[in-house]
Amino acid sequence: MTTFWSLWIIIITVGTLVGCAAILIWCLKDKTGIEEGADMGHEYDGIRELNNPLPKWWTYLFVGTFLFAAIYFALYPGMGSFKGLLGWQSSDQTVTTLEESKASIAEAQKDKRLVQYAKELDDADAYFGKAFKRLAYVDGGEKLRSVPEIAADPEALKVGQRLFLQNCSQCHGSDARGQKGFPNLTDDDWLYGGEPEAIVTTLLHGRVGQMPAWKDALGEQGIKEVVSYTLSLSGRSVNAREAEAGKARFVVCAACHGTDGKGNPAVGAPNLTDQVWLYGGSRADVTETLMNGRSGVMPAWKDILGEDKIQLVSSYVWSLSNSDSEKE
Repeated sequence: MTTFWSLWIIIITVGTLVGCAAILIWCLKDKTGIEEGADMGHEYDGIRELNNPLPKWWTYLFVGTFLFAAIYFALYPGMGSFKGLLGWQSSDQTVTTLEESKASIAEAQKDKRLVQYAKELDDADAYFGKAFKRLAYVDGGEKLRSVPEIAADPEALKVGQRLFLQNCSQCHGSDARGQKGFPNLTDDDWLYGGEPEAIVTTLLHGRVGQMPAWKDALGEQGIKEVVSYTLSLSGRSVNAREAEAGKARFVVCAACHGTDGKGNPAVGAPNLTDQVWLYGGSRADVTETLMNGRSGVMPAWKDILGEDKIQLVSSYVWSLSNSDSEKE
């Protein structure tokens, strides 16, 4: 924080307290010259105003707020750049990356500094760590339970659901049905495969879409023809001549999507023969995809959640499209 803004905050804070104190002191003095308890000659709605001082309890309460404010501002940050006598921080506001955040938290925990976020992580790990380990590992040991095994455990599945809501619902929705650009996790259509191992790998290491832009290679007419052929693969009504021309051009797409257009989970290439579209299945949406490509990013969660929580979340996600698992 710059000196200017630090002084700005100090002046406003101290000025407000001094102003309130001045009003209190002014109100404590009788400037009317009328005997205490005498009628002031004012009446409203049948209520007469008397010349009485402020109630003692109210005055003491008000004074107490000033004392509390003085102690608070001395112990905690709040007066500009002054960090407070306790050295308390809500979090390290200087970090810009996940790595810096982890290093800052570890340093605060090591030095036992009063950083609230670091303390809450410590408390959470102490309180929930054993529960996560008990649910994710075989007999609480070192071997992770399988995804189907966890999915059949109602308690573990419920924890996985809550972890999903906390960390994944922002993109995939609280019902996991996704939205444009974010996959629906409740059906059986998977870009990288829906096997338990594939889901765990996706969560651990993330995914990066690699659909290139084809506008320069195919040109406007070529894009139009390939779009018609692509739409025809899922039974859509298109211009037959365009689709036939697009079929010949589709050879550049077959390297990823296959000659039959059914996709390839190894590279995250979607099946083009169904009616499931990640970025929309209208002609305009498919044209946009071919023209400019797509590079959606699924972040890696290994360093954020850890393997035990990822195993629980993976089990919940897997259960959504597998009817033979226990569902909550």
